[in-house]
Amino acid sequence: MPPASAQGLKQVGYVDCPGGGQVVVDRQVAYIAHMKAPHGTSVVDVSDPAAPRQLATLEVPAGTHSHKVRAANGLMLVNRERQPAHQPPPGTVGGLGIYDVSNPSRPREITFWQCGGAGVHRLTFDGRYAYISPEMDGYVGNIVMILDLADPARPLEIGRWWMPGQWTAGGETPSWSGRQHRCHHPIRLGNRLYVSYWHGGFVILDIEDMSKPTFVSGLDWSPPFITPTHTALPVPFPLRGRRVMIAADEDVAKLEPGPPSFLWLVDITDERRPMPFASFQLDGLAGLAQPEFTGCHQPCERVTGTEIPVAWFAHGLRIVDIADPHAPREVAHFLPEPPEGHSRVTSNDVDVDDRGLFYLIDRGRGLHILERA
Repeated sequence: MPPASAQGLKQVGYVDCPGGGQVVVDRQVAYIAHMKAPHGTSVVDVSDPAAPRQLATLEVPAGTHSHKVRAANGLMLVNRERQPAHQPPPGTVGGLGIYDVSNPSRPREITFWQCGGAGVHRLTFDGRYAYISPEMDGYVGNIVMILDLADPARPLEIGRWWMPGQWTAGGETPSWSGRQHRCHHPIRLGNRLYVSYWHGGFVILDIEDMSKPTFVSGLDWSPPFITPTHTALPVPFPLRGRRVMIAADEDVAKLEPGPPSFLWLVDITDERRPMPFASFQLDGLAGLAQPEFTGCHQPCERVTGTEIPVAWFAHGLRIVDIADPHAPREVAHFLPEPPEGHSRVTSNDVDVDDRGLFYLIDRGRGLHILERA
């Protein structure tokens, strides 16, 4: 484990909380989704980042977790996933919880949208439409789904897409083993969904007609690369005249022992022929076999400039500048001490608020609030 260090970032606040899978900040309120039951979601006032104040907590039943959260327009969405996902325990249900957080001190459940299998893994939300990765009866692994929450009490499915081979009830036969090819989560930009598909790489979908998501292109690099694709994040502005997507592979579920995962930059100017053209790895990690939860995990999906904050598991927060997309470089980092009771840092997710503050959640324990130094 590398020693604690920081360059270009300093801590301004800390929330002592159970380990989390995701953090999002909306109107100076942080919503923290936790990894393990009974801890579900914490709601924290961060208007004074030096003195965060807990407003509310939600719990989930044993045999489930609620490790992802989104908030917008006075609504909070949380996933419910049965655990372990590959062998869901009986007597549990999975799906999507929809809450009124117009008063964040008193979250009120509006409804619970239930689905099959293990439930919903991850999601994005634009204030009306939820882009989710549910398991559904008759399919192998998670698929892509769009829910309309114009009436949040009555979520309406308006579109779905799956990788050919997933719909076994429809006579399809997967060409992969088990749940290796499954939707991790979709991210919308304009009339496209950029969808990470685990060991199936990524796909780009046309959603001009939301009821009929249509395949545009895809790329699967696992194998030969050993780690699955966690996030397909389009950059919302051109870089040197090109359209670029950031792809983050996750340092888990390796196909064989090997080096940690890393970031890719993919040219999607011709979106029917996505072309990886650059990558970023931390110094000293390339080519060296390491245990899982060492390398790349998740970039901040709120892209505000060319400096991309990335939660890098055992190496904390890394700020990667992609201004020159052919030569991404680290410009700042923050690596805290391991949380009490844990031998390693496991930085799982990062968000940035409107003030430019960074929120870094650890799978083991604690939320660090940071600013550029």
